[in-house]
Amino acid sequence: MYLVRGKAENGYHELVPQENAAGLRWISFGHLRLGPREVHEAAVPGREVVLVLLSGAMRVSIDNHTFGPYERPNVFAAQATAVYVPVGRPFRVENAGDGVLEVAVCQAVAEEVHEPFVVTPDQVQVKTVGQANFERKVHDIVVQQAEGRVHRIIVGETFNPPGNWSSYPPHKHDEYIPGVEALMEEIYFYQLDLPQGFGLQSIYTSDGAIDETYRVRHGDAFMIPRGYHPVCAAGGYQLYYLWLMAGPVDRVMIPHDDPAHAWVRERSWG
Repeated sequence: MYLVRGKAENGYHELVPQENAAGLRWISFGHLRLGPREVHEAAVPGREVVLVLLSGAMRVSIDNHTFGPYERPNVFAAQATAVYVPVGRPFRVENAGDGVLEVAVCQAVAEEVHEPFVVTPDQVQVKTVGQANFERKVHDIVVQQAEGRVHRIIVGETFNPPGNWSSYPPHKHDEYIPGVEALMEEIYFYQLDLPQGFGLQSIYTSDGAIDETYRVRHGDAFMIPRGYHPVCAAGGYQLYYLWLMAGPVDRVMIPHDDPAHAWVRERSWG
């Protein structure tokens, strides 16, 4: 119900449509793959869009704005470039290189109209989170630095070393408790440094209504309407996931740890 398998062929694939099995209301997600000189033109009524360059060379046009070309060999080789498309605005994505272009098309419900902008790799905010075998790198792309420039959308990337956990201690953000927990839906989109790799994605609720674990692979997407959602990279494989969030109230990230496992933050693991 929550896992969507990726597609390897060229074209635009709406992996998480606006009407989806998990009942996400505020976010949707697509994956764009273009061959050399191919172009994709679209508009998403009622939604703002963030185009995240995954690999290849990308040029984006929005009205009289042209961004790029920008290049990224793959998600593990360089920090992200992203272009913000205001709500409902037509846009054009062009493969400006000789190889395959892959772009994540992140979408969130919006009413506020803002101006297009680009986030370049030097503007991505990088931090190390956790310790021991739940240490990982987190890259904020459209988070605090985009405050006042977008309506609801939040986008970033996480990099798990082989065998490491993230979204850990397990946390959730499905209740609105000011200062304690945000109310945010989320989508993950995965990449592996070797395409045969995999990770394990869990989702569960404290009342036991949801308690499932999935084997996730390169190009898959995962829908998180509610619940705790820890993820682990398989041994030997570095796991990446793009995260897209939005909700109906405040545009703020306040995850709430599972009380049963919050103690791991306090221990020094050496």
